Amino acid sequence: MSGPTRGESSELALGGVLLSEAVRESGTPAFVYDLDGIAENARALVAALGARGLCCYAIKANGAAPIVRTLIAAGCGVDVVSGGELELALACGARPDTIVYSGVAKRDDELDLALTRGIRAIHAESVEEIERIAARARATGTSARVGLRVNPAVEADTHAHIATGHDEAKFGIAREDLPRALAASREGGVQVVAVSSHVGSMLMTTEPYVAALRVLIDVVAEVRSHGFALSYVDAGGGFGVPYRDGERSVDGPAFVAAARATLDAADLGALQLVIEPGRALVAAHGVLVSRVIQPKRSGTRRWLLIDAGMNDLIRPALYQAHHRILPVSGGGPLVDWRVAGPVCESSDDFGVHPLPDPPPELVAIREAGAYGRSMASTYNVRPIAAEVFVAGGRVVEVRRAPGASALVARELGQ
Repeated sequence: MSGPTRGESSELALGGVLLSEAVRESGTPAFVYDLDGIAENARALVAALGARGLCCYAIKANGAAPIVRTLIAAGCGVDVVSGGELELALACGARPDTIVYSGVAKRDDELDLALTRGIRAIHAESVEEIERIAARARATGTSARVGLRVNPAVEADTHAHIATGHDEAKFGIAREDLPRALAASREGGVQVVAVSSHVGSMLMTTEPYVAALRVLIDVVAEVRSHGFALSYVDAGGGFGVPYRDGERSVDGPAFVAAARATLDAADLGALQLVIEPGRALVAAHGVLVSRVIQPKRSGTRRWLLIDAGMNDLIRPALYQAHHRILPVSGGGPLVDWRVAGPVCESSDDFGVHPLPDPPPELVAIREAGAYGRSMASTYNVRPIAAEVFVAGGRVVEVRRAPGASALVARELGQ
């Protein structure tokens, strides 16, 4: 895993392009992405899986088409959680048989889309959903390949809002409900092909990942005992990313190796292993470049006010997440600045960071490649930030921000 670096000029660069040059055309705020770094991450996971499995990119992390196409070209399938994400994955060139579809509340039209496009499997998250899938399969004259997403009741050491595998989460089928789920799966039109789980995001060790997989191994035995044939086990994603200085990097291939070893020890035959990384593939290879609007001194506190806000990167406000902030260029003595954006909310606050005094013109918010642009909004009638894509040491695509006038026109129905 890598990220922005400083060259001989001491200016911050990403993918071999100086950030000040990268945003020259787009203006700020702007997300800058290193497509080569993203592809390298993906190829490492694909190689670790080998012929044994499939790496399905969790497209919710960042659905920018150049990123999705890069990951597909590197050998990834796609994990989707909405009909819109499914359409995006197909439009970017994903083969239907490499797409898995999760989510607790899929609409009928979304199920119909998945069924008629012949994706690898719909991962059902309740007994009631299995019954609905069977009904839609009959209505559309199709056969539904279904994966049973099981809640493994495994606690992960992560933020409560991104822990998904415990027994109070809305996700997955509880173990005690598995017999009912299998009974519902005998409805016409349903073929159970997989079991899956996901314990949560920001896993920094393999232990909870392997613990959930061991639960799935027990589930495989139970499902097979009822006469169902399975083709794969989906262990989910959630590989963590170091957001703070001093945090150790997480080795994605090590998660794959641990999962493969666990499956091999269980002697489950030719079952494939599917994984669903999102953040781990893209977070470190994206930065949010922002212009400093002005400093503000309030008593003993130094505020640094920038043009990127929580509508661009909501993670600090939503999860109390920390993102390192670096000066793009310039030096001088470092002092603690509390960095905040322009949104009219007290939670529009990126925390305290050591930055030069006087402050730089531009700053870069690190590890912004995941859950930045994909969770952005136009709150305060602020346009979605620009996006800049870098590959081969040059800018290959620029997406400008739409401008406030376009947002106003939409509100006026023009």
